[in-house]
Amino acid sequence: MKKLLLFVFISFILFFTLPSQTVSHEASTDEEYQVIPDEAIRLRILANSDSEKDQQIKYMVRDEVNEEITEWVKDITDIDQARNLIESRTPQIENIVEDVLAEKGEDRDYSVDYGKNVDFPTRQYGPYVYPAGEYEAVLITIGEGSGSNWWCVLFPPLCFLDFSNEASAAAKEPEEAESTEETEETEETEVKFFLFEWLGWS
Repeated sequence: MKKLLLFVFISFILFFTLPSQTVSHEASTDEEYQVIPDEAIRLRILANSDSEKDQQIKYMVRDEVNEEITEWVKDITDIDQARNLIESRTPQIENIVEDVLAEKGEDRDYSVDYGKNVDFPTRQYGPYVYPAGEYEAVLITIGEGSGSNWWCVLFPPLCFLDFSNEASAAAKEPEEAESTEETEETEETEVKFFLFEWLGWS
């Protein structure tokens, strides 16, 4: 009789403990989407191609543009002020790209566009997932723009994080979810098996 009462008590605890772990996991997932603020200005650079030289040019443009814009917005806390400043200085960004191409001896077309409807793919950076969509950004396209892209957040300044070199998150999420479910099911099965064995029901 004592064993039966103890079994009921343990089952009651498991019933309320396991669901709370699931809720906690879902909450932490939601928080991972909040690393980049809703109001942010991104920078996306499309290389001409994936050749070593074109990728090197992309990174040179990245370094020069990021350094310049970071200096512009370092003391700014209002996004509207940042928008107006970056938009008004778009010609200076164009000059930076032109100078880099000249330094590399490349007579290549390029464009610098600033707007709120720049397409971004879904990316995962560490535990953080950034969904695909249209975002406000400075878009720099070099030549054909068919090479691997690089992107970061100009405002607030988050360009110390390289968001571009992670694989697409779309393929990872189902596997991770399945793995979590399997782990929880295994743990629950082991607990139940132990209880049945202890009560002599196996």
